[in-house]
Amino acid sequence: MSKELIMLGTGNAAARHCYNTCFLIRNEAEYFLVDGGGGNTVLNQLDAVNVSCKDIHALFVTHTHTDHLFGVVWIIRTIAQMINQKRYTGTLRIYTHDKVIHTLRTICSLTLPPKIQAQLDCGIVFHELTDGDGFTECGIRFQSFDIHSRKEKQFGFRATFADGTTLACLGDEPFNELNRSSVEGVDWLLCEAFCLYRDREEFSPYEKHHSTARDAGCLAQTLNVKHLLLYHTEDHTLDERKQAYTREAAQVFDGEVCVPDDLETVSLD
Repeated sequence: MSKELIMLGTGNAAARHCYNTCFLIRNEAEYFLVDGGGGNTVLNQLDAVNVSCKDIHALFVTHTHTDHLFGVVWIIRTIAQMINQKRYTGTLRIYTHDKVIHTLRTICSLTLPPKIQAQLDCGIVFHELTDGDGFTECGIRFQSFDIHSRKEKQFGFRATFADGTTLACLGDEPFNELNRSSVEGVDWLLCEAFCLYRDREEFSPYEKHHSTARDAGCLAQTLNVKHLLLYHTEDHTLDERKQAYTREAAQVFDGEVCVPDDLETVSLD
């Protein structure tokens, strides 16, 4: 089996020198998109990794913050246009919670032409999730969970591949103990790291309800995971980010630490 993460973006909301955090999960020849970043750059990122929107039929949206949602509007617009031009086969299935659905419908109704809006609930279908709901896409079993955000309703998920490999996406906020059963012991933990612990006074991660690379490493060690992937970072230290974040998390975590750059592919095999 060939399975991998394709990181379209790795930056936080304010990042200007890398794209906002969003990624593809590839399982064999199928793609599952998670969030869309903050704009139409998501289309450029897809082009850069040689993935067409016509190959994307499933999408998970974590929450309504602009750096995760606005790119989804461009995915909807592009795929709806492709459907109208008969260049897209099947449906786009969007999995998310009620607030995201309401927000996307509102934005689309205010900004997209009627012929594009006409594909909502037709060629583009929303699947509303509640805490703990499961679904299967791309040969992967997903279980959603409410991350119990202090700022904005947000869902993460646990993904289980046919060979038993497990991956947990915590969204872009710190882990909540209420989700331990969904996350503990996974093979891959995807976790935000707003900055290095050494730089916490400069970037104030805790005031923004975010974590440092050291915090993420401590969490991964506590949860007994095998691989820790860090994303949603500041973009002031990109030249040294991979080495510095890896080094800091590895000081407190015995497993493998992965700090990908934009457009980097990470094998899950």
